[in-house]
Amino acid sequence: MIESAECSLAVRDLSYAYGKKAALSQLNFTIEAGDCTILLGPNGAGKTTLFSLITHLYDSRDGQILIKGVDVKKQSCLALANLGVVFQQTTLDMDLSVLQNLHYHASLHGMGRKLANSRIQQELERQGMWARRSEKVRLLNGGHRRRVEIARALLHRPSLLLLDEPTVGLDVPSRRGIVEHVHNLCKEDGLSVLWATHLIDEIYPDDKLIVLHQGEVKAQGSVASVCGGQSADDISLAFQQLTQVQSL
Repeated sequence: MIESAECSLAVRDLSYAYGKKAALSQLNFTIEAGDCTILLGPNGAGKTTLFSLITHLYDSRDGQILIKGVDVKKQSCLALANLGVVFQQTTLDMDLSVLQNLHYHASLHGMGRKLANSRIQQELERQGMWARRSEKVRLLNGGHRRRVEIARALLHRPSLLLLDEPTVGLDVPSRRGIVEHVHNLCKEDGLSVLWATHLIDEIYPDDKLIVLHQGEVKAQGSVASVCGGQSADDISLAFQQLTQVQSL
């Protein structure tokens, strides 16, 4: 295994239970700089629980999570400073403008006004949202709100971006635009991404995969290695065999 200090994220022997019901069992994986890692699993696999542990919304007595070598449990503020998050449910203030939402987030990270202005403009321009910066969020469609949330998550220049099924409920063009943009961030900026989804068509051939089912990692590695391990011609068939669910 790669040393944790060289990894954007290292998860070691992580388990979690809701009472007596196990949600995650002995998870082990690492994510390196520039990796787009797809956390692939059916509904109820444990993806959201894992994200809640990484973001320290939940705490586990079993296992360890390190972000850039920093233990989330022992030094949570320092570890989470390297993290950007887009949750499945929107967390934007609907009655504020795009700019007001982003300036509020920048202030939470201690950014001065000049730096915040520069980064907000840069991220909104990359998302094609600069022209709509003064609009209230409630006037934006779902795809545009997601673009604002991604821009917000990147303002403080995190090394790791978590995406919890960010394309759920979006139309096909919006989904494709977000998928392409996130992959470009990995390739061009060296950003590490952990993307939770159950949608096969969001996976690129050079992505890394973690297949999660019933709280356990069933397979991990490149798309080719996961398919090869199941003697499958494509990831859809490999996923079906690993999770014993119908192909999506």
